Amino acid sequence: MALDQSFVGRTYPPTAPYEVGREKIREFAEAIGDANPAYTDAETAKALGHPDVIAPPTFVFAITFKAAGAVIEDPQLGLDYSRVVHGDQKFAYTRPVRAGDRLSVTSTIEAIKSLAGNDILDIRGEVHDASGEHVVTAWTKLVSRAPEGA
Repeated sequence: MALDQSFVGRTYPPTAPYEVGREKIREFAEAIGDANPAYTDAETAKALGHPDVIAPPTFVFAITFKAAGAVIEDPQLGLDYSRVVHGDQKFAYTRPVRAGDRLSVTSTIEAIKSLAGNDILDIRGEVHDASGEHVVTAWTKLVSRAPEGA
């Protein structure tokens, strides 16, 4: 069953703030194999003009995808998550994510398309810090595969 087009433009409430920690940044950088010292050494980050260590660009996926859960779990939308695969991801930064940031995400459904029986859902996550400053916009594309035989 195709997703309801009337959901395009629906915005979900901001998430509770997520506090970005140095250790989480270090662990993430290690997990993706990125040895950039700006991710682990505060002095290096400060020499580059940042107040503390910064996070790799894809770090924010963890909090934006969690925020997209409000969309995914919306019973009125009717998305069958057992059929969903991640189709695409992109980010547009105003500034890097930094240790000590308290980030909230507001998710909006940007588009719903049907293609060959599959539903394609585009979700935009606007990430702001505790002062309301925009940090990054993340776009997540989810594909809900058509049921077999459909």
